[in-house]
Amino acid sequence: MSLNRFDQEADPIVRLSDISKRFPNGTLALDKVSLEIPRGQLLCLIGLSGSGKSTLLRHVNGLHKPTSGSVDVMGMRVSEAANKDLREVRRHVGFVFQQFGLINRATCLENVLSGALGRLNWPRYGVRSYPKQLRRLAFDHLDRVGLADQAYQRADTLSGGQMQRVAIARSLMQEPQMLLADEPVASLDPESSGQVLELLLKIATEENMTVICTLHQVELALGWAHRIVGLRAGKVVLDRSAIGLDQRDVMDVYQRVDVTGAPTSDEDVPTSISNS
Repeated sequence: MSLNRFDQEADPIVRLSDISKRFPNGTLALDKVSLEIPRGQLLCLIGLSGSGKSTLLRHVNGLHKPTSGSVDVMGMRVSEAANKDLREVRRHVGFVFQQFGLINRATCLENVLSGALGRLNWPRYGVRSYPKQLRRLAFDHLDRVGLADQAYQRADTLSGGQMQRVAIARSLMQEPQMLLADEPVASLDPESSGQVLELLLKIATEENMTVICTLHQVELALGWAHRIVGLRAGKVVLDRSAIGLDQRDVMDVYQRVDVTGAPTSDEDVPTSISNS
């Protein structure tokens, strides 16, 4: 099958069609998953560890290819794309990691500027090696995440929540069409976690940018997401608007699956969830 045309205005921006992923060791990580994700939506993926959340994210930017099914992103069939086409797609997809991925000895401003390296012709060393317009844009992104006053502060002097906001500003320097965030608040305190999720929602709303985020903190998904998709053993078992989503539906996602494939209760899963 030939590749579709790369189209930044494609709607939906992501289409997963009946994708399955089986790793060489026999693990079935995704099992016939189909999703359509429109532009401007903050979608949170929830589920137990090993449910397939991170694997699904890696299919969106082509880091994994499905065993079967197809993945279309911005009009590109990334599940069949050559490396050159994948690089073009990834240039428009920002990625926010759990461990921030900052250069600790560099300033916040230089870390943010590094997000523009993909569209520059050669490596840069130091803030002043970047064009003036990019330095202004990087400062604007730091201002947007509330860290303009820390622009010339070393990254390793920041709190965890501040470091994650710098990482988001760095991703915005790519001028992405979409942000993927893999457990972006897993190592943060509740207040910082809320600030980061609020920022991601603001970006999705104001920039009409799609944000796909994996989370363990269900209360944050209920509080900030437009849509919640729950995975269990690689299958989609919940796909609902966060508005009006009740506690029982969310708790069902966190049942474990026994060797026969039947869901079982799990005493380690909390019995109640705050919607604050």
